[in-house]
Amino acid sequence: VQLQASGGGLVQAGSSLRLSCTASGRTFNWLAIGWFRQAPGKEREFVAIISASGGIKDYLDFGKGRFTISRDNAKNTVYLQMNRLKPEDTAVYYCAATSDFRVRADLTRYDYWGQGTQVTVSS
Repeated sequence: VQLQASGGGLVQAGSSLRLSCTASGRTFNWLAIGWFRQAPGKEREFVAIISASGGIKDYLDFGKGRFTISRDNAKNTVYLQMNRLKPEDTAVYYCAATSDFRVRADLTRYDYWGQGTQVTVSS
């Protein structure tokens, strides 16, 4: 499985962005997809995860109420809608795939990673 993250950019605080994670490979529909982010000088942190069917979603606290993860299995794509962006959301955002939704924030348990897309939020 190869993952391609896109949709990042430079926006002002309070704006919205929708990130996309498009996958190749026939196993996409069986995989949970997570989003992570990494700011300069900081460790990579969990943002959200969606189950293979799309029926279960989980977010880290900072994303609840502002971020929404969704997927379209017909398009092999997972989305991360980010609203009311803040300067502290500035980071490289990565998508990753795992066969076990329960791994959630444990990035060592993800099997496939995309290359990342830069999100920069100006104040």
